Amino acid sequence: MTVKDQIIIVGGYGHVGSTICRQLGALYPGKVYAAGRNFKRAEQLSTALNGQVKPMLLDISAPVDPLLLTRVKLVIMCLDQEDSSFVRACFQNGTHYIDVSASGSFLTEVEQMRGEAEEYGATAVLSVGLAPGLTNLLALQASKQLERTDSIDLTIMLGLGDRHGTAAIEWTVDQLSASFEVIENNRKVVVDSFTSGQIADFGHEQGRKRAYRFPFSDQQTLPHTLGVPSVATRLCFDSSVVTALVAGLRKSGLSRILRVPWVRNATVKCFNQFHFGEDRFAVTAKAKGRRAGIESTVECMLHGRNQSDMTARVAAYVAHAICKSSYPSGVFHIEQLFEIKEMKTWLQQNA
Repeated sequence: MTVKDQIIIVGGYGHVGSTICRQLGALYPGKVYAAGRNFKRAEQLSTALNGQVKPMLLDISAPVDPLLLTRVKLVIMCLDQEDSSFVRACFQNGTHYIDVSASGSFLTEVEQMRGEAEEYGATAVLSVGLAPGLTNLLALQASKQLERTDSIDLTIMLGLGDRHGTAAIEWTVDQLSASFEVIENNRKVVVDSFTSGQIADFGHEQGRKRAYRFPFSDQQTLPHTLGVPSVATRLCFDSSVVTALVAGLRKSGLSRILRVPWVRNATVKCFNQFHFGEDRFAVTAKAKGRRAGIESTVECMLHGRNQSDMTARVAAYVAHAICKSSYPSGVFHIEQLFEIKEMKTWLQQNA
């Protein structure tokens, strides 16, 4: 019988993937592969990690070699995908799967493959990272303190002094002028990005800041996994001036200029090269409902530094748990299998 003991991290030499490789390589030396189309970068990472992580040439847009996954226990996906063929190949080989991406539409597509994952004994965990990810877990923690939860408001503050991967910056810039579906009172409605501002309190260090609607996929998932009628996720930056500037561009309609390729590329380059402010992030979850028959509000908050590293730490925790323990087969979002209190020590030790 073939032993499945390898871990493939697709996009493993990228901003988030390399941190996941570093953590899992220390736990499973020689069993972890940094995979992607740029074999040279994978080799460079392997050398930097003293061979604990091995390089692998892999193009997930091409047909999968039937032999590739026979020894692979787990795949961690750090890239956005448009085609679910690779995920299906993982399931059909009984290979567990973790997705660090934030595309709500793609995650929904993977959810619809639940039957195949169950049939072949694969466990898939979606919504793994900061948002979605820790936002989902904070929402769960807040909701569990109520007897009935009517709404959850999530707010993410990102530090402009932080270093983000190019793919993450591109995704954020592309969403600044987007419209997207959310669930309000158990009904689908369409809202615009960077509208409907609300004040969020991030505690004594960051204070109160106005945040705006943003298309993180957690607000599309949580109504179903937690049974909450309304969920909204908002975003702001540590600089209130920059947040207000973006909101003003959206309100005036000028944000549409970001759809022009050269303007979009210049904006991404600017965020990539210039860092001002701090590298702090903060997440809050405010759940409203009833407790002991009384209308109640519960708030949970999390602070940290370097959101990309935090995303990687969450992914590494889930990966280690999947590798060393038995979980049910199927497709799950992180809050359906884990709680934030379980990973608190891990996140602090690996900070």
